[in-house]
Amino acid sequence: MATVAASDTLSTSVLVLNRLYMAVHVVNVRRAFGLLFCRLAEVIHLEEGTFANYDFHAWREISELRAEMKQPHDDWIRAVNFEIQAPRVVRLLFYDRVPKHSLRLNRHTVFARDGNRCQYCGRSFSKSQLSLDHVIPRSHGGTTTWENVVCACLKCNIRKGGRTPHAARMKLVTKPVRPKRSPLLMLKLSNPKYESWKTWLNGVF
Repeated sequence: MATVAASDTLSTSVLVLNRLYMAVHVVNVRRAFGLLFCRLAEVIHLEEGTFANYDFHAWREISELRAEMKQPHDDWIRAVNFEIQAPRVVRLLFYDRVPKHSLRLNRHTVFARDGNRCQYCGRSFSKSQLSLDHVIPRSHGGTTTWENVVCACLKCNIRKGGRTPHAARMKLVTKPVRPKRSPLLMLKLSNPKYESWKTWLNGVF
């Protein structure tokens, strides 16, 4: 794969494990390299069903060996004198805690849950053309919950107005429910570049 712009690669995601190999957070590549360089973390690289641990310097050496065999979903960063592969998973060396993860309800997570698809007309839109809609309007006692908020295109949202779907003669494509796992995380897991994350995400996030 051709090396993409460093700024794009540095903003891609890295799964963070605690010292006990439990997933605790997601950071960007820039932050992950900061942890590696300060010797606060190590790279966990999964290949052919097994994983190996590398500190920053070992990962740089491995990257030099792998540079001639780049895989389609790898990301690379070119420095002045060397090229290094962006890690997908890092492990914190001095952190044992498991923070509590809350399932946040906001525009980004609702859009991710609904796949950027209007829940009234069923069409897919860019995020700039979408809005949130309360199925049962707040003026009718509707609450801001996973079961009452959906992704709607601007046209459908205006058409529905402050009415219920029944009153507006509109039907929901899918009944809104509270997701079992972070919609944003599930969206990332659908990307082949984050395939290795699945090993560490059993029942978390």
